[in-house]
Amino acid sequence: MNQHLDTLAPAIVWRHFRTLCNTPRPSGHEAALVAAIEAWAEQQGIAHDRDAYGNLRLSKAASPGHEQAPGVILQGHLDMVAQANADMPHDFTRDPIVTWVEEGWLKADRTTLGADNGLGVAAALAILEEPELVHGPLEAIFTLEEETSMGGALNLAEDWLAGSILLNLDSEEPGQVYIGCAGGADVVVEAQLPMESTSEEEQALTLSLKGLRGGHSGIDIDKGLGNANRLLVRVLRALDGGEVRLVEYQGGTLRNAIPREAQAVIMVPRDEVEHVRGRVTQLEEELRQELSGVDEGLRLTLEPCPEPRQEALTCHASRLLVAALHAAPCGVERMSVDVPGVVETSNNLGVIRLEEGRFHLCALVRSLRDSATADLAERFSALFELIGARTRIENGYPGWTPQPDSSVLERFCTLHREQLGVAPEIKVIHAGLECGILGGKYPHLEMISFGPLIRGAHSPDERVEISTVEAFYDLLKAVISDLARTPD
Repeated sequence: MNQHLDTLAPAIVWRHFRTLCNTPRPSGHEAALVAAIEAWAEQQGIAHDRDAYGNLRLSKAASPGHEQAPGVILQGHLDMVAQANADMPHDFTRDPIVTWVEEGWLKADRTTLGADNGLGVAAALAILEEPELVHGPLEAIFTLEEETSMGGALNLAEDWLAGSILLNLDSEEPGQVYIGCAGGADVVVEAQLPMESTSEEEQALTLSLKGLRGGHSGIDIDKGLGNANRLLVRVLRALDGGEVRLVEYQGGTLRNAIPREAQAVIMVPRDEVEHVRGRVTQLEEELRQELSGVDEGLRLTLEPCPEPRQEALTCHASRLLVAALHAAPCGVERMSVDVPGVVETSNNLGVIRLEEGRFHLCALVRSLRDSATADLAERFSALFELIGARTRIENGYPGWTPQPDSSVLERFCTLHREQLGVAPEIKVIHAGLECGILGGKYPHLEMISFGPLIRGAHSPDERVEISTVEAFYDLLKAVISDLARTPD
């Protein structure tokens, strides 16, 4: 599968990426990939071990004469976001990712590509295999479950890594180097809401919102993209004349992906169905106009529900739930003053479910300030307590505090100018790189993050510009060789 990847350059990187595409690896299902990498390491004579959580480390001794150079850690995560279009019956736990090349970009067939962070992992494996590369002591650390909980980084063994410099390969913008990132936390809301029987005077209808682009809930949060949960709740709020009742709701699949689709089953008085249908048509046009030029594909439909529904939320419970969701924070909360042009605090209404009166919401709060993450999460708690819901905050992780005076950063910038003719932009990213967590466990580490050009991460539009992979890899080799010439 994906034999055409063998024709791309640099071949050594794409060969490893082909292995990643052919080995299913959604979060929580990385075991097959870990085994494949360990088998490859055995063939190469590269030492490998795992910590108690299952994170994988590969180690390679320094080139002769460079034993005293600082140890370099290449870091990435093995899992990928599992997102597919509704018309693509893809099982991410069994099926390989099918890729193709189009106008200089590598894309996947209606699924996420896994370039995030597959290309970083592939580049690290290629470095360990390079026969002529001069290097100091090398480690490659590959974490688990980054996309769902940061579980691998949060549970990484302490006193395990030996290096003093960490190169995170999980960035997506060439010409930039990242020296800081947002922290975050999941906000989970749950409630059992009152229901009552439906009547013959009501009709069950399915209200669907589809066609949005989706995207990364951190990197893309400021691009004006539509959030399917936010928009469908807005529609429900606009339809509520006191008699529309919710039966079911499904929106979004991951808390760190901007939802592309959402669907609700509602009960509507039969004599109001045509009025509601007309209002839905109006709202579709209204939303399409608002998203014009940014997210063009929105479709809002109202169809008869094929299955009879015996119960729905009470009118009062429906009204309260829709009101709370409509008032919930979503999108950019505040832009940074310290780092102009960067989002400081945001929230993504990632996953919403309602079934048989059981309500579940998982939102992802991010901020460059840990105090702001805690405050926005607490606002969720306060809001949903008003409707009797239970809220918990989990999977919290700290931000990565920038080190602008880092010697590694200075040397990276010099090499970037030499290799590419321009100095890189020094950036802070509104996304959850693992560097903040790893820095908390290993405070002595000097860290930077860089990578090739990836667009549409966390969505089926994910793609990588092929030419930037070669430039990224050449730069990575240059950095490692340069660090090998420096005594520890």
